[in-house]
Amino acid sequence: MEISFQSDVGKRRNTNQDYVGVFENKKGYTLAMLADGMGGHQAGDVASKTAVNEIGRQWEKNKITDSEKAAKWLVKTIQEENAAIYQAGQATPEFAGMGTTIEAVAVFEDDFTVAHVGDSRIYALLEKQLIQLTEDHSLVNELVKTGEISKEMAANHPQKNIVTQCVGMPGTIEVDVSSHLIDAKDYLLLCSDGLTNMVSEEEIAQLILKNPNAEEAVEKMVDAANDRGGLDNITALMINFGGVADA
Repeated sequence: MEISFQSDVGKRRNTNQDYVGVFENKKGYTLAMLADGMGGHQAGDVASKTAVNEIGRQWEKNKITDSEKAAKWLVKTIQEENAAIYQAGQATPEFAGMGTTIEAVAVFEDDFTVAHVGDSRIYALLEKQLIQLTEDHSLVNELVKTGEISKEMAANHPQKNIVTQCVGMPGTIEVDVSSHLIDAKDYLLLCSDGLTNMVSEEEIAQLILKNPNAEEAVEKMVDAANDRGGLDNITALMINFGGVADA
């Protein structure tokens, strides 16, 4: 298994509010995470960095060896982190209203577990196609689901950046979790919307197929997003389970 990631501020933002981390638990199993923070001043990067590092620190202490336990653990731990970030925002005026998306993948021998809150995404590359494993917690996705707008309209909607859920909200959040079998040819991609708002899913799939080395692939993705204008922070984390993509 090969993991590579890159996070770039982009061309329009002064600070990078995305954050990424890879952690191992006491049994040697990996948890990879990506977060896209939101909030004024420096609050967004505080939220994303705190969420990834705190959840990662908890992962390093556990002895989980299977996806079922990982799913329950991820829901509980992300919900606890939601409360902690919300409380930190309430306690410190400059952090008020801060929040973050979270994408997490726990990898085991034969399968992996995905946890998700917000509008960052996790994809798998299967049969040369990029398959989204998460569902955006966003206003425009709600409008698409109710048939009010098309998926094409959603891409350019003025409110496309409004999330319906994030880590750092008052009350309880719904953490989406799912488990999937590993195919040797699988690639997983965790990414912030700074990538997917700039580069189409078809183009991302082609970049992976042409650059099966994970490090090269994420570099090309970030370059492509910046070439299109780099309107937001751009972060991509790729997991290669050991297969070779066939372009």
